[in-house]
Amino acid sequence: MVTGRPPPRGATTEQGLSPKTLGPLDRVYQEIAILKKLDHQNIVHLVEVLDDPDEDNLHMAFELMPKGPVMEVPSDTPFTEEQARFYFRDVILGIEYLHYQKIIHRDIKPSNLLLGDDGHVKIADFGVSNQFEGSDALLSSSAGTPAFMAPEMMMDHEQSFTGKALDVWAMGVTLYCFVYGTCPFVDEYIIGLHNKIRNRPVEFPIMPKVCDKLKDLIVRMLDKNPDTRITIPEIKEHSWVTKDGTDLLPLEEEHCTVVEVTEEEVQNSIRLIPSLSAVIVVKSMLRKKSFSNPFECLNRRAERSMSAPGGLLA
Repeated sequence: MVTGRPPPRGATTEQGLSPKTLGPLDRVYQEIAILKKLDHQNIVHLVEVLDDPDEDNLHMAFELMPKGPVMEVPSDTPFTEEQARFYFRDVILGIEYLHYQKIIHRDIKPSNLLLGDDGHVKIADFGVSNQFEGSDALLSSSAGTPAFMAPEMMMDHEQSFTGKALDVWAMGVTLYCFVYGTCPFVDEYIIGLHNKIRNRPVEFPIMPKVCDKLKDLIVRMLDKNPDTRITIPEIKEHSWVTKDGTDLLPLEEEHCTVVEVTEEEVQNSIRLIPSLSAVIVVKSMLRKKSFSNPFECLNRRAERSMSAPGGLLA
């Protein structure tokens, strides 16, 4: 995954100040250090963040999740309620853990929920996440995937909105996708999509049939008023999630511990590499136990394909 690169530590600004003295810059490095230390069964582990000085991006390397996303949307084969409940409970715990660490994900959707070898879901992609102080984030900028954005982000006039409620809304859209295979609000044009998200009530298809308790949860998560929208603690206790109280989720203190980072970990949060292509070459050589240039093979193959009859179209 690639994200924008902040100025390197030790560089000076136009005013001659080191980024070390600038709060926002230090926060970038601290946030990365925290992301690398997140440790939860429902969060994809961030292995390393690489900075190639020849590029204007950071490269974020996550643990390999070969089974891929839990669902592709749209889908003609949505989950049964039992399947949806199983995966959604994982999402609840993952989001509760992130909020406990004072992190708003901001882009919850099925394609960012990856299946682990144990069959459970892990939350991935922290490219637009925000760290906050206090009890909740106060945000003013839009980020994420349009079909999963909350209505308060689409106001005609500029205003701030709370972060936790954004994640809950996206979780509601995701749960709807789980059982219906499509988003609750769809439009070919972005303006039309925003209008539907802001003004249209949630509509449920006749098929597949889902129970009223599940519909109730979805409606409460897709409450257009963030102040009355259901919260994570309330979702955890909802009758559909807990099977009428017979299958409770663990308490927050049972699966959440505060992540703390040292100054050394903050300083080393980003690994500087001479060239990302050089790293790829070396790793390829070690894997193949050969010190030949792997790119030469590719070049020869390309030359052969171009020189062969019909290998190149005019």
